[in-house]
Amino acid sequence: MQTPIKRNILLNPGPATTTDTVKYAQVVPDICPREKEFCEVMKKVATGLVKVVHGDERHEAVMFTSSGTGGVEALISSVVPVGKKILVVINGAYGDRIHKIARIYYPENQVLQYKIPYGGYPDVSAIQKIIQKNDDISHIAVVHHETTTGMLNPVREIARVARAYGVLMIVDAISSYAGIDIDIEKDGFDYLVSTSNKNIQGMAGIAFVITAKEKLEKLKDIPKRNLYFNLYDQYISQKKTGQMQFTPAVQVIYALVQALSEFFIETPQKRFDRYRLSWEVLVEGLQKLGFKLLLPLSTQAGLITSILEPDHPRFSFESMHDHLYERGYTIYPGKIADTHTFRIANIGAIDQVDMRHFLAELKQYLETNQIHLTH
Repeated sequence: MQTPIKRNILLNPGPATTTDTVKYAQVVPDICPREKEFCEVMKKVATGLVKVVHGDERHEAVMFTSSGTGGVEALISSVVPVGKKILVVINGAYGDRIHKIARIYYPENQVLQYKIPYGGYPDVSAIQKIIQKNDDISHIAVVHHETTTGMLNPVREIARVARAYGVLMIVDAISSYAGIDIDIEKDGFDYLVSTSNKNIQGMAGIAFVITAKEKLEKLKDIPKRNLYFNLYDQYISQKKTGQMQFTPAVQVIYALVQALSEFFIETPQKRFDRYRLSWEVLVEGLQKLGFKLLLPLSTQAGLITSILEPDHPRFSFESMHDHLYERGYTIYPGKIADTHTFRIANIGAIDQVDMRHFLAELKQYLETNQIHLTH
């Protein structure tokens, strides 16, 4: 019988709280990842990852042992043809990160940006005008759920514009995959990148790019700009041998098999609903306590919430964090330079009951420190 593991409620944007069954799935006999048995495990994972976004046999999930940022780097560095441009939408730290990666691999004149303040809502018509003025743009990159602020960007609307002009759509779905219903074909996402440790509720260590196999085959003639993160080479390795080119995180992949199984057993809709209810309970509780949100509810993804730090002499994020951490709850600071915020996620193997308990502890912190917030 497996011993229960101490349960921490991670309300940071990821890694997320996992089930004990996912944790224990890593405890397997040692195996060489080049064996056929493990190649079958890899195939099972790739098929499951594609299924989450309603893909089929036309699609492939190309996996890397890395953080989500590694997957973004693999994608951005591998797909833009020589002499073509990439347009990056920036309204948060993760859009900025995509732009930083692009500037490492491409000359300045090949990297365009549509940049607005963090927390600003992208103007699709403004993005369309940039595309119209630059007929050599081959790709546009957008963060789906910008976890800097909790904003849900209008990626489907941007994708429709991109498709109308023959521009390929790159979607950073690191914080939306398996938390929001995505149909990779209907939504017009040419390339989607995500990771194992957020809404799919696996362990950290695997990033993946999902796209049509025909698009991967077309990458053959694009000059290789790196070794480990070359998307085409990794795809060919998986296609021909069932393996990653380089040593994978074996145990993390076994955990991902279990996490995918639990996703489909729960059913996608019930997971989306569970996350949504947890978010609604969280937002209602925060507002009752007097906290103010950074974004209007209409632009939020419902997966992570950015909260303005109260302007109160006895409030300290550090002391609040420590109070909650001692009681098993982890929260996360903000990433906006000129606005003091903190962030609370409602993803992972938690539910609205956990959120209510968290809110009770947060209320206790305020009362203990005599912090009275005005509504």
